[in-house]
Amino acid sequence: MNQTIECRKLTKAFKGDGVETFALKNIDVTLEEGDFISIIGPSGSGKSTLLSIIGTLDEPTSGELLHEQQPVHKLNSRQLADFRFENIGFIFQQFHLIPTLTAAENIMAPLFGRKVSYDKKQRALDLLQMVGLQDKANSLPSQLSGGQQQRVAIARALVHEPKWLLADEPTGNLDSETGEVIFQLLQTLNKEKGCGVLFVTHDPALAERANRKIEMRDGEIVSDTQVSQYA
Repeated sequence: MNQTIECRKLTKAFKGDGVETFALKNIDVTLEEGDFISIIGPSGSGKSTLLSIIGTLDEPTSGELLHEQQPVHKLNSRQLADFRFENIGFIFQQFHLIPTLTAAENIMAPLFGRKVSYDKKQRALDLLQMVGLQDKANSLPSQLSGGQQQRVAIARALVHEPKWLLADEPTGNLDSETGEVIFQLLQTLNKEKGCGVLFVTHDPALAERANRKIEMRDGEIVSDTQVSQYA
């Protein structure tokens, strides 16, 4: 089944001191299955807000979010949690690993309290091997470098086999060499696993390496272009 995500007239407004501020203004965009998409724009342009709403971590003030033509914005909290579990994996700039859990336990964290048909520990170990950290299963986050922590975070995002990976500045806290390793890992997941990737970045060069680039400014999409060189 096609994993299209569609935003229709999405608006996000914040009210404070009697003033209404718009983070998003009537966003119309469709994300196609298998896309590798960058979102770029200056700070405050609405990039992270759009990512959060597409991932159902935040709600729009108005407009519609549809997944496979189903209105996700109408789901209740339990249904939204199930939707995220079945479809969305998140990667954050700050990693957000639980400091008291080992790398393997952090990867298994999204599975806590859920019944699955596979062995949770083995799934975590398989993913650690995939991201090149098979020898770090019992390491705490404090014992890992920034790049290693981000690879654990990517493995955690993949533990439930999502259709989409949403990444907010996934290389922003890393040196250029480590950031390149992380970016190439995301490309591999997209090309070999067919996982759709939507990532926010401030780096124009990185944005150009997606197969599609969305540029935002002042809460609006000002361009949405296919990038000729996906590399």
